[in-house]
Amino acid sequence: MNGIGSSGKTEKMLLAEMRDFLANYDGPEMNIMEVCGSHTAAISKNGIRGMLSANIHLISGPGCPVCVTPTAYVDRLIELAMTPNTCVVTFGDMLRVPGSKYSLSEVQGMGGRAVMVYSPMDIFALAEKESETTFVFAALGFETTTPVYALLLEEVIERKIENVKLLTALKTMPGVIEYLCENGASIQGYLAPGHVAAVTGSDLFKPLAEKYQIPFAVSGFEGEEILEALCGIVKAYQGMQKHSMDNNSAPVMNFYPTVVSAEGNVRAQELVKKYFQPTDAAWRGMGIVPGTGMELRTEYEKYDAGSKALVEDNKRNKACCCDQILMGKMQPQQCPLFGKVCKPLTPQGACMVSEEGSCHSMFML
Repeated sequence: MNGIGSSGKTEKMLLAEMRDFLANYDGPEMNIMEVCGSHTAAISKNGIRGMLSANIHLISGPGCPVCVTPTAYVDRLIELAMTPNTCVVTFGDMLRVPGSKYSLSEVQGMGGRAVMVYSPMDIFALAEKESETTFVFAALGFETTTPVYALLLEEVIERKIENVKLLTALKTMPGVIEYLCENGASIQGYLAPGHVAAVTGSDLFKPLAEKYQIPFAVSGFEGEEILEALCGIVKAYQGMQKHSMDNNSAPVMNFYPTVVSAEGNVRAQELVKKYFQPTDAAWRGMGIVPGTGMELRTEYEKYDAGSKALVEDNKRNKACCCDQILMGKMQPQQCPLFGKVCKPLTPQGACMVSEEGSCHSMFML
């Protein structure tokens, strides 16, 4: 939203109208799920929940990469960190995610090697400095980050680097949304991730919208952008209630057109297909969800550090409710650990570790 709108109204006037509409909505109760951790953080930062009618409920979904990573993956990273002449390379959040016994940060004090970087490409300087050490990058994320790991692998191959590998836990978004819809999640609208759609295109969500008759709104990450998308979802839902479902397909609305197109970034999609292939994936607390992961193609398996066959091993803290929270079946404050033993400095589950996690965001309110 910038300057004067097509109706001649200023941005301030349009924002006031959106806030008034959302605050005074008195229709049927709606659950709107944001399936992106960055949206969860932005909603909390901008106080958006406090701007909404009591009939509109925002629910955080399985869109935080750290939060959905299974215990078995963390345990494998720890095993690698404790292996002689091996060093795990990761972003800061993964250092604190609890495995079945320890986190990476804890095993650092036990002789394990794990280093934090700000970019996956930082691994090259490390690998060049210590040619006798194998550096394993913790490659996790959604469609947004998979192209980055494809670029990393391409450079590894071109430069003939022999001491860099990936441990992948890469996820794709549509399959897990379908999993939610098929397993009882009561959702009347989805706030779709702008970063993912920038790569995949907004059309990615059309089959889901049509199959389940639920509106999707692709949004940016500023407060005003999120409010605009929420207005779009609510108005679409209202329209669907007034008309026959048979004659009114649920829309996929793109409120982030400066970044997102219908077809997405074709070059990035081709690069991903070159190095990765679809596979079943383990999601924290949900088990194996078919077709929701990406793994290295067979011809590039030499660069894999043991990603295949990593499943949720049920060794996580059974009192932790991350799985129910990620599926939208429970709010963070309903977990018996929330705010008691589970806090940002003493996380019992991944949802409290990341700033994009729903428990962390709710705790910081």
